[in-house]
Amino acid sequence: MKRLILVVLLGGSLLAADWPAFRGGADGRGISTETGLPTEWSKDSGLRWKVALPGRGLSNPVIAGGKVYVTSCSAYREKRLHVLCFDEKTGKKLWERQFVATGNTACHPVTNMAAPTPVTDGKSVYALFASGDLVALDAEGTLLWYRSLVGDYPEVTNQVGMASSPILVDDVLLLPMDNIGDSFFAGVDAKTGKNLWRNKRGQRLNWATPVTFKVGDKTAVLFQGGSPASAVDVKTGKEIWSYAASDLSTIPSSVFADGVLFLTSGGGDVLAVKPSADGKNEELFRARNVTAGYPSPVAYKGKLYGLTKVAVTCYDMEGKKELWKQRVEGSFSGSPVIADGKLYAVNEKGRTFVLDISSESAKVIARNDLDDTIQATPAVANGAIFLRSDKWLYCVGK
Repeated sequence: MKRLILVVLLGGSLLAADWPAFRGGADGRGISTETGLPTEWSKDSGLRWKVALPGRGLSNPVIAGGKVYVTSCSAYREKRLHVLCFDEKTGKKLWERQFVATGNTACHPVTNMAAPTPVTDGKSVYALFASGDLVALDAEGTLLWYRSLVGDYPEVTNQVGMASSPILVDDVLLLPMDNIGDSFFAGVDAKTGKNLWRNKRGQRLNWATPVTFKVGDKTAVLFQGGSPASAVDVKTGKEIWSYAASDLSTIPSSVFADGVLFLTSGGGDVLAVKPSADGKNEELFRARNVTAGYPSPVAYKGKLYGLTKVAVTCYDMEGKKELWKQRVEGSFSGSPVIADGKLYAVNEKGRTFVLDISSESAKVIARNDLDDTIQATPAVANGAIFLRSDKWLYCVGK
């Protein structure tokens, strides 16, 4: 009887240990509740499995319901788009679906068409590609719906490469499409693929991913890019929150944790704001030089962590000061993640630094080499760490 009740309780939601979206969820925290994770591995040991991928990709793997989903792109000018599903325990490929890009696939050589991270609710997976192709599949790989956003909005342009990832909230797929053509932010019905609302945006380049937070009794979604910072109601798309902040970043994403919104700036600073429904937002502090380049910060147990090109940084939010800076070998494209009192950071050469952050100072407890180019953020789920490169998907675990 107890087992039946547990199944019923879990049947309508993801398990707490899953990792269903970019940086783990719609609030972009980059934190896992997992404990007992591996800390040491190499290309020859410590891997549960390793499977080949058909092409390039910067997207992170997402995990739910015992399945790992990831996207890739291949063929001439990355015109072939792939959505793949693997068994979480064994790495067996359960299915693969391929599509032909309908939009422009020319982009900067650092990125590619499989840069946005897919999102899943355990029943379906939604994949956005930088070509403007949007695909919805069920957990068995059956096509639910498909949209060519370039077909819908012909003035959408890819330019150097779009990388903002969609997020999913209450069956609304939040779709970030900032570009220098027909730029917009949309709420899409996850069941049908039809627009629930669509907000025009200024023509701009932007690679940040939306994050959600609470404003009164409403769920707001912030798609950062330019000043002021503003957020809209998930259901209607109407603006319900704003904050006059300058120099906001268009690459690292913001984070919401413990009632505080951490806004990233173009100079590597992080602005901590407590949002209020009455417009009386409280600016708590501005942390200097927390992050640099691509990685997004992580807020965890009163500390703010970030990655520069050559160091892991820690800012004491209560004391409002830099606590420590631990030098590591860069450069970094992926963001750090935290689990079980440890910070995991993977550099572009495939070396993962594991730091014990349980005390007032940092200690590097492992340096794990895969000798592979990795630009994606790690995913953590159900006792394992998932890493992806252009050629391989790795599962690190027992």
